[in-house]
Amino acid sequence: MLGYVIGRLAQAVAVMLAVALVAFLLFNYVGDPINNMVGQEATTTDRQELRERLGLDDPALVQFARFIGNAMEGDFGLSYRLKRPVSVLIQERLPATLELVFLSAALAIAIGLPLGIYTALRRDSWLSRFVLTSSLVGVSLPTFVIGIGLIYLFSVQFDLLPSFGRGEVVSLGWWSTGFLTKSGWAAIIMPAITLSLYQLTLVLRLVRTEMLEVLRTDYIKFARARGLTDRIVHFRHALKNTLMPVVTIIGLQIGSLIAFSIVTETVFQWPGMGLLFIQAVGFADIPVMAAYLVMVGFMFVVLNLAVDLVYFVIDPRLRLDRSKAAGKAT
Repeated sequence: MLGYVIGRLAQAVAVMLAVALVAFLLFNYVGDPINNMVGQEATTTDRQELRERLGLDDPALVQFARFIGNAMEGDFGLSYRLKRPVSVLIQERLPATLELVFLSAALAIAIGLPLGIYTALRRDSWLSRFVLTSSLVGVSLPTFVIGIGLIYLFSVQFDLLPSFGRGEVVSLGWWSTGFLTKSGWAAIIMPAITLSLYQLTLVLRLVRTEMLEVLRTDYIKFARARGLTDRIVHFRHALKNTLMPVVTIIGLQIGSLIAFSIVTETVFQWPGMGLLFIQAVGFADIPVMAAYLVMVGFMFVVLNLAVDLVYFVIDPRLRLDRSKAAGKAT
């Protein structure tokens, strides 16, 4: 177990170094940072003094090491557009994105998992066929079309839900949450549905496919031959083995929700990191773009590491294979 964890940690560090290198190149070699930080009236001497003060004339390896050190402390400099520390901007926007992602993932799992099981066990029923046909909407329609459609229906036509913003929030230390206010819940419903629809469809179809595959295996046939009830066969034996690959995909998809919440946040003007990134792209705000890249990369790495560890715990075959490998090595 310890060797497995160390190996995964080493891979995570390597990935983060690669992401940091990309962010560093973006930070230093996409345009001239000095031009974005000074006005037109600045002289050549002023520009050179600022360049030396920021260490931009140092060797590339020295600058990269300094960038990693600052990133580990959460220091990405000042936003060119807002003239505020990027770390403060992320701290303000991160709760909105994480709450949206959390609720979207919860909806995708809570709805997709039971529907996937039902459509696998009752695959010939009309309800199962209706669910599978309807789920095509989640993979065929673009996210922005779904969001605009929900806004038109529930905001314009029926005036039930707000079309933009986060609603009223409550501050709990540095964390701001909308889960404790009525307007906060009203504001997050449509963005969460929009963001979760594709993931819900993916979970539904993945669970259904894996469940059907497991139900055809020999040990399930043997369990039925022993006289076990359908309930025990389906939920104690089949479902347990179905969830193993599903856990991996769900972990990766949560990372995708964080990375690709940009479109949803833009459509609903949700004040999260995705909207901040889009605004930074429009203004060429390199520090914000670099910080967003590092943050999303870090979240992906952490989620992948967590999924690997969970998979190692729930799948005894991995532990058995590593034990055999260790025995052969000795």
